[in-house]
Amino acid sequence: MTRLEKIYREKVVPALNSEFGYKSAMQVPALEKISLNIGLGAASQNNKLMEEAVTELTSIAGQKAVVTRAKKSIAAFKLREGMPIGCRVTLRGARMWDFLDKLVNFALPRVRDFRGVPDRGFDGRGNFTLGIKEHTIFPELETDRVENPKGMNITIVTSATSDKEGKLLLEQLGMPFRK
Repeated sequence: MTRLEKIYREKVVPALNSEFGYKSAMQVPALEKISLNIGLGAASQNNKLMEEAVTELTSIAGQKAVVTRAKKSIAAFKLREGMPIGCRVTLRGARMWDFLDKLVNFALPRVRDFRGVPDRGFDGRGNFTLGIKEHTIFPELETDRVENPKGMNITIVTSATSDKEGKLLLEQLGMPFRK
């Protein structure tokens, strides 16, 4: 059991239970998965960029990244069906807890002029999406070795039914929301 998972079981579950008064322990919101995604439009022309992104995302997540391909052809973007346009990873279980711990405690505090995470990334069902402008904030990547800093989307999927429940769950787990 990871450090953050232990905190979830010992502190977060009782706090959520007292706040919302659940009748069953199974109603308490939990993390289901964390999805990491790097979209690279320029990689359709430059294959080296895609290989670089897959390697970096794999080292950040600790799990092999999968290349995503275009579903449709779009002439204006010089894009054909089947061309590589990004990479993604879905984390569950212990890797998910380790990644969230690393994100909250190491990566986000390294962001320049960090004032907290905006809370407008909720989708209405308790899931939260966060966009990062530079993926070099993660400790696995050596900043001077990365040639092209890339943006990244992080989606945290919870079993919460409302944004209020999802936000409280993430706050209790240490997500630094903007005040």
